[in-house]
Amino acid sequence: METQSFWTLWEWINILIWIWWIILIIFIYIIATYNWIVNAKNSVKESFSAIDTVLQNRYNLIPNLVELVKQYMQHESWVISKVTELRANLLANTDKSSKERFDQENELEQWLKSIFAVAENYPDLKASTNFLELQTQWSEIEDRLQWARRAYNSAVKDLINKKEMFPSNIIASSMHIEEFKMFEASEEAKEEKLDAKSMFNS
Repeated sequence: METQSFWTLWEWINILIWIWWIILIIFIYIIATYNWIVNAKNSVKESFSAIDTVLQNRYNLIPNLVELVKQYMQHESWVISKVTELRANLLANTDKSSKERFDQENELEQWLKSIFAVAENYPDLKASTNFLELQTQWSEIEDRLQWARRAYNSAVKDLINKKEMFPSNIIASSMHIEEFKMFEASEEAKEEKLDAKSMFNS
């Protein structure tokens, strides 16, 4: 009887050890997943910060562009007014990662594209050194923006997966993570790929 009691006690100790290991593994997984999600969220914010920096460069370009082209484009002043209006709205928008803001950014991109397209009708403007320099800057900004958008969308997708896939979604649901929107191309951009450099080689 004593031997049977001894082995029973040993079996209980083994069970407790296994329970302790299971709890430890679960605890480690929770901590690792929590840190994983926090890292994904920070990656999204970092990626968006890169987009925001490029967009600020675009905003800074617009006043110089407007001042230059309005001397030539008397009949297209409404295009210039629209670009100026969109820039002002975007600078005043505090909800920086909202779908509305992204839609306005896409709209601004199309209107800027229109300005450069209309400039083809003004030989003096096209030949201007300042305009050529602005064209180059705009092309570089658009190239950097496309890269930054892809990085941002990839980070957002990674975070969404962690928030929706089991079992990480259980931990994510308790973290109250803010919603991040994908930066999607406008319908016009989907139908016609924007190639800024080709526009300047007429």
